[in-house]
Amino acid sequence: MASAPIILVPGFWLGGWAWDDVAARLRADGHEVTALTLPGLEPADADRAAVSLADHIDAICDAVQAAGRPVLLAVHSGAGVPGYAATDRLPGLIAAMVYVDSGPATGALDAGFDGVEQPLPTDDFAGLSPEQLAVFRERAVPEPGAALREAPPRPANDARLDVPSTVICTSMTSAQIKAGVADGVPWLAGLADLRDVTYLDLPTSHWPMWTRPADLAALLGDLAHRAAAH
Repeated sequence: MASAPIILVPGFWLGGWAWDDVAARLRADGHEVTALTLPGLEPADADRAAVSLADHIDAICDAVQAAGRPVLLAVHSGAGVPGYAATDRLPGLIAAMVYVDSGPATGALDAGFDGVEQPLPTDDFAGLSPEQLAVFRERAVPEPGAALREAPPRPANDARLDVPSTVICTSMTSAQIKAGVADGVPWLAGLADLRDVTYLDLPTSHWPMWTRPADLAALLGDLAHRAAAH
């Protein structure tokens, strides 16, 4: 069955390795998968002071263009900011957009953050096993400060509004996400404008690539097949 290439973008503190289990399952099912590590998230000693939000947007757009045909772009958590910006820049090359416990933020996630980088917090890891948390703490690197304080470019291409978009709701229910959209929650702001949005509930933690990898891979694989069929 035809399938759109799948690009997986992790959220804060994570590299492409965070998707290893999901990516392996997708590849075993015949999907073409790229798991990105955004600039500044490579080694622990990367120069994060020089990394901008534009660098993250460029990296995602480069991966989309390198695929050679329209892709399914899946972004997790804080990667919703550069991911949504990519749909504005390259709407014709994104066959489907997936926000994994994330959303199309239209502004900075923390405009007042003034540090060079944000270290991994010490809490808020509900749902992870002790073993998973140990790996997370060992491999995570600080997030470049620009990813928090910089606002993405103002959307200018209305074609982004017609990119089929799916929100996979994991730490919050779809009802809670929809209520957040209605209330104008900033990190969900773009959902109010999109013309083709589907909400899927996958109850678990904020880290479904570790807590429910088989189910997440199945959802992404199905969406990639649907994207190729359109």
